[in-house]
Amino acid sequence: MTNFQKQFQGKTVVVTGHTGFKGSWLTAWLLELGARVIGLSDGVPTTPAHFNVARLEPRIQHHLADIRDAKAVADIITKAQPDFVFHLAAQALVRRSYADPLTTFHTNTMGTAHVLEALRQLKKPCIAVLITSDKCYDNVEWLWGYRETDRLGGKDPYSASKAAAELVIHSYVESFMRDNTVVRVGVGRAGNVIGGGDWAADRLVPDCMRAWSTGQRVPVRNPAATRPWQHVLEPLSGYLTLACALADSPALHGEAYNFGPRAEQDNSVEALLDALIREWPGAAWDNTSGGATAQREAGLLKLNCDKAAHYLDWAPTLDFTQTVGLTADWYRRYYATPDASMADTTLQQLHAYIEAAQARGLAWTR
Repeated sequence: MTNFQKQFQGKTVVVTGHTGFKGSWLTAWLLELGARVIGLSDGVPTTPAHFNVARLEPRIQHHLADIRDAKAVADIITKAQPDFVFHLAAQALVRRSYADPLTTFHTNTMGTAHVLEALRQLKKPCIAVLITSDKCYDNVEWLWGYRETDRLGGKDPYSASKAAAELVIHSYVESFMRDNTVVRVGVGRAGNVIGGGDWAADRLVPDCMRAWSTGQRVPVRNPAATRPWQHVLEPLSGYLTLACALADSPALHGEAYNFGPRAEQDNSVEALLDALIREWPGAAWDNTSGGATAQREAGLLKLNCDKAAHYLDWAPTLDFTQTVGLTADWYRRYYATPDASMADTTLQQLHAYIEAAQARGLAWTR
């Protein structure tokens, strides 16, 4: 039995954004741990979607509600009386934030405030892990990784909305929850996540899978951009680790943690494409970086995860090759039989990830 099973088995867990890419993988993991999952989302974000093809809806309490609706959020959380809350509901796309900045700010910033407002009304112990983004930092594209104490910022609406959410969290903790022994809050900031079941628009791996599954080439805007790519299960293991640590240690209350790959694993878009092509013979892409764009995109982003390593005893499990291999394998299986359930594949990959973490002797596997 892993540490996660000891902590989550039989517990009530609210997941906001449970129909999204990361939220659906977290839901699948929590169910495997024996948790009772209550999901809150305004709908399934894409067609297809991991939430649907992994057949998760019949196994949970599935609530359709907008995170921007404070009363609906409060009603669901109050009725659930959860032991844990994971807040992942978000407008998660940088380029969409340029097209619709107000919805982005309402969802990411005020949505977070609505979750916190609901949490502070609880009268029973609850652990809340609130997910923002590595893009909450004021990215000046320096060569070393951002630490949790570095300045928040954001030149695009998405990044600014996540930095603003961080300020909201800090304010609620200091104003209402610092001496509150009922609710403990932690913040997770993760790098660029890839893995099977992501079909978001205008995102690199989903764009590749959609195109390559039909024999098309992929246009790529910025092949030299470098990102902290990681498999979706890596930050989720971090969020679960943070929740367990908060349950055991009140000293961690209100703290933020980066969850990303090892420092040497930052790879360019081109490197990721080349690695995917090795897993997907015949695939190809076109460099469109010479074209005009009105939207600024960062060229370099790195995270320093020393704080999570020191205080949470957390470390990533997979190397870059394993990350790409799991991702390509999931999509290859899906496109071989698009109407089949992907529940078994999702669970097989989850168990393979856990076995890899056990082989490395990671703390949460004990």
